[in-house]
Amino acid sequence: MSIGVGIFLMVVGAVLAFAVRDSWDAVNLQVVGFILLLAGAAGIVLSFYITNRRRRVETNAIDPAVEEEYRVVEEHHRDVTE
Repeated sequence: MSIGVGIFLMVVGAVLAFAVRDSWDAVNLQVVGFILLLAGAAGIVLSFYITNRRRRVETNAIDPAVEEEYRVVEEHHRDVTE
């Protein structure tokens, strides 16, 4: 479910929950609207979670042989004359 589908579900749920006053004997449209609102919000949260999890891929940008050269630290001593 993408963010667009989540927003669509929330809009349809809000219309059913707050704007529609008709009811059937078997179905309460306000309850269906609130269920769609919750499903849309859950879909948006899950899509953000899945998208961020996919982007966290560990890569090695530096070749391990070259990386050792960067780890070597040379110390320079300064002669301090007083």
